[in-house]
Amino acid sequence: MKNTILLMMLSFVAVKASYGYDSSEHSKRLRQAELVLHQAMAISPDQSIPQGLLDRAQCAVIVPGVKHGAFIFGARYGKGYISCRNKTGVGWTAPGTIRMEGGSFGFQVGGSETDIVMLVMNQRGVDRLLTSQFTLGGAAEVAAGPLGRSANAQMDALMTAQILSWSVSRGVFAGVSLQGATLRQDVSDNRELYGRTLENREIINQELPVPIAAKRLVAALNQYSSRK
Repeated sequence: MKNTILLMMLSFVAVKASYGYDSSEHSKRLRQAELVLHQAMAISPDQSIPQGLLDRAQCAVIVPGVKHGAFIFGARYGKGYISCRNKTGVGWTAPGTIRMEGGSFGFQVGGSETDIVMLVMNQRGVDRLLTSQFTLGGAAEVAAGPLGRSANAQMDALMTAQILSWSVSRGVFAGVSLQGATLRQDVSDNRELYGRTLENREIINQELPVPIAAKRLVAALNQYSSRK
């Protein structure tokens, strides 16, 4: 009996390490991130993220429910996920976890929440993203992303920024500048999701198996931008 229980425990640990731990918190947040992506791409063509930009992006960052902590100018805090193109360039990798902190943008009332989508457009931006932490607008140039399918808007944005960003707040989708915000990997959340301590660089570069809770988010990324 003891041997049977031990074998079951070892099997659980092996599965957890290989496929990730499907915690309810991560399941909820990953589902929210997936819905944010659907919303960003399902709006009318002249109000959504330009398809050309998503197709050229090397990584995507989605932070659902970023909280604003003060009136007019205030702190931000949110948790989200990053995924990058896999080595073949066809699909997207399993996600790493990330925290966004600090800075402020626009007119805001305390207690409101905003969903954030960022696209990383070049290798320098990817290298910055995969460090333990960096400040947007400092170590990496960030700009408000354009809306619509205009080729001119796409090219202008590609030429001027490593990272493009958009926000969804109360149903309004718009480009937003995130100057001063800090992005940092969340090793403790990675441990909860994957069952072992991992840095985002390891998750992305080693192309780990997609955790069960993250399969729908990665599928959505592949749905909207899979290079075939």
